[in-house]
Amino acid sequence: MAKMKVAVVPKPGADFEIEEREIPQPGAGELRIQVQACGICHSDMLVKQGGFPWQTYPRVPGHEVVGIVDEVGSGVTEWKKGDRVGVGWHGGHDFVCDSCRRGDFVTCQNEAITGLTRDGGYAQYMLARHEAVALVPAGLDSADAGPLMCAGVTTFNALRNSGARPGDLVGVQGIGGLGHLGIQYAAKAGYRVVAIGRGPENAVLAKKLGAFAYVDSKVGSVAEQLKKWGGVKVLLATAPNAKAMAETIEGLAVGGKLLVVGAPFEPMEVSIPQLLLSRRGIQGWPSGTARDSQDTLEFSAFAGVRPMIEKYPLDKVKEAYERMASGQAQFRVVLTM
Repeated sequence: MAKMKVAVVPKPGADFEIEEREIPQPGAGELRIQVQACGICHSDMLVKQGGFPWQTYPRVPGHEVVGIVDEVGSGVTEWKKGDRVGVGWHGGHDFVCDSCRRGDFVTCQNEAITGLTRDGGYAQYMLARHEAVALVPAGLDSADAGPLMCAGVTTFNALRNSGARPGDLVGVQGIGGLGHLGIQYAAKAGYRVVAIGRGPENAVLAKKLGAFAYVDSKVGSVAEQLKKWGGVKVLLATAPNAKAMAETIEGLAVGGKLLVVGAPFEPMEVSIPQLLLSRRGIQGWPSGTARDSQDTLEFSAFAGVRPMIEKYPLDKVKEAYERMASGQAQFRVVLTM
């Protein structure tokens, strides 16, 4: 049997190991992808460190996958050999739970998660469920498209479902892996974008990405600075810092929404009158289905949205992961095969 290389986490907290495995055969409803690129997401730390008690090991992480379909299993009719596709966090759904029966597949009660419950894209080949796959448009480089399958769809899909309309004032808190894409999507969608970062060094980049103004959280109250423009309709919170998120609430306009896509694990403290008196709200947003990812890719190709990436070969997965975990990457780290 032909062999492939994979980067595997053998047990929680262990270092990555490069293994040779047999190239898998797709089962019914599956397709096999020859991986070209896979982004390393902050969420991959959950696999590396054993963040969920239900995780099983060994596990191949990676949910920002782009590659070429090279084999399809029985019953797969929408994909064919040679298609260039992407796979994100949402690795499939059961079609029968209450969420699925309502068409809300991303909240499936038995959701498969790429790289957590199924082996992911830190590999030369991987298997994917047919309903979890998005078509990658010709105008996108595979290494650029990888991070769009998670950071991209998360920010794009949250914004387009936020209720904000073109011309509304929208804030993006954090200029990192999520935020640098959120600013681009918000600007390209016609919002007036205020970027919120930490330190003056981010101001030039924020405006280059499409923000008309920059708020430095080190200089006075973020909320007071946002009030100068009348408050924001939506504040997309991408930096995983609960305290920093809470400090923006008074900067929401009447009826404004704090839309959380970054994932801090500490609780966020909010004064209830801050919400009641101005009809403000707080909402979380998961990434999206494969169709949402495909919409993200198509919009990105059309509008010129691209991630800022650093590339590493699969054999240097440990170095690449450490670069991501350091917080110093500009801004997404991508494995190439």
